[in-house]
Amino acid sequence: MSATTIPGLFLAAVTANPRPDCFSSKGPDGAYVDVSSAEALLRVRALRAGLRSLGVAPGDRVAILSENRLEWALTDLAALSLGAVDVPIYPTLLPDTIEFILRDCQPAVMFVSSREQADKVRVFRDRLPFLRHVIAYDDLDLAGVARMTDLEKTGRDLLARDPAAAGDDAGPARAQDLCSIIYTSGTTGDPKGVMLTHGNFVSNVLASASLIDIGPRDRVLSFLPLSHVLERMAGFYIMMAVGTGIAYAGSVESVSDDMRLVCPTVMISVPRLYEKIYARVTAAAAAGGPVKRLIFDWARGVGQDWGRRVRAGEKVSPGLAFRRRVADRLVFSKLRARTGGRLRFFVSGGAPLAPHINEFFYAAGMIILEGYGLTETSPVISVNSFEHFRVGSVGKVIPGVEVKIAEDGEIVTRGPNVMLGYYNNPVATSEVLTGDGWLHTGDIGRFDEDGYLYITDRKKDLIVTAGGKNVAPQPLENAFKKNKFISQVVVLGDHRPYLTCLIVPNFEELEAWAALHKLARRTGPPCCASRPCWRSTSAGSTAPTASSPASGP
Repeated sequence: MSATTIPGLFLAAVTANPRPDCFSSKGPDGAYVDVSSAEALLRVRALRAGLRSLGVAPGDRVAILSENRLEWALTDLAALSLGAVDVPIYPTLLPDTIEFILRDCQPAVMFVSSREQADKVRVFRDRLPFLRHVIAYDDLDLAGVARMTDLEKTGRDLLARDPAAAGDDAGPARAQDLCSIIYTSGTTGDPKGVMLTHGNFVSNVLASASLIDIGPRDRVLSFLPLSHVLERMAGFYIMMAVGTGIAYAGSVESVSDDMRLVCPTVMISVPRLYEKIYARVTAAAAAGGPVKRLIFDWARGVGQDWGRRVRAGEKVSPGLAFRRRVADRLVFSKLRARTGGRLRFFVSGGAPLAPHINEFFYAAGMIILEGYGLTETSPVISVNSFEHFRVGSVGKVIPGVEVKIAEDGEIVTRGPNVMLGYYNNPVATSEVLTGDGWLHTGDIGRFDEDGYLYITDRKKDLIVTAGGKNVAPQPLENAFKKNKFISQVVVLGDHRPYLTCLIVPNFEELEAWAALHKLARRTGPPCCASRPCWRSTSAGSTAPTASSPASGP
């Protein structure tokens, strides 16, 4: 691909790989409606002409406050092809945080998805004189809020009178020009605006796509927030560039049903989805009675043995191959059917993925390619691939990117994917970005002898006990989370003589275990105000104890 900007990638893709389902989204009846490549290009042109009529010029900021939906993608492409800079904002943010972001970047135009999001903006709209237009995706009748359908119609009318009204499809932006300002979560202070160029994104798209076999035969189900750089680059820009169809889930809650409707071949997710799928499968096996549970445990063991041998390049015996085929028919094929039956692989990022979950999906024939990156790196730094795959690692460093481990164990990186800096915040920029382009990630990691990168902890999360010992909490927390009865855990102990941990149980697993052992909800005063306790209803049943982890929580 010779394109150097995001609009250039889009134009090249719809020209080289036109498809009837370039984008798909749910209609009013719950069925998916396809938008062809040609129609998507026409809508982007109309929106671009409409935005030009509002006075949007190269360099202007255009904010998007919306959940995932087709309109988000069209707005992004239209704004960028004008040379504008878009600013995605999480729809879950509260009005005060949204106002801070808008004051910082000062957009001329803002798109909102719904009345709920429009109401947030209405709280502070009068205090933001630079915000000239607010445009809603939904068909709202609100004072001071225009409709996207009207903006598109204006653009189409302009194009009918003057085909040049939309300007050039590739747009005026160059690789070094600012493409987007993505604000970090701000958990330790005000959000910081990460400045990413077209070149940052395009380099990451091309490098990542070169490692993974994906193309026009594929279809992705998009459900992670497009406001997050992972979904933006991997679930949108990569898929667009290689000609993969993009279907938008109705919501996070409907992902399970949407997988069966869309039948995706690839999905981008964070570990929580895989944890939930694994928990549901194991809970269903436990609730199905002794025989079903025995079959599931046997199949899982066979699959893990098979997977370890395959990954190690060892010969798989005919007996093991036969047992794996039986396990696949009895257990794993049913799991694949729940994802639509066509899934080739998942991509995981954003947080560490427990190795035992990765091994389970590998055994089921649904490989999870775990990667690593930051908003500041557009985001991919390293990723596993079909050819280079190692459970527990985040893969090898992608082409064109450099990574080294500092003396204190911190991962530092340099390459064409590294941000320009933080918007309006040179102090914060200087704290993480050196003059020669090295970005300090704040993560602790190591390389193995084969060049696979492992993330061991966050630098700021390292615990220093009262005795002066440095403890990395993440390996301990990951070990605890291997227990199916534990949902979340945090290890504490900074400046203390010992370590402690706070555990959130997996109540679905706990309740299934209690039912299996004939334990009823406690009838007396609960020991916990928010969750039930249990008591035995059988003389032979005993409550779970820490001394019997194999049989109970």
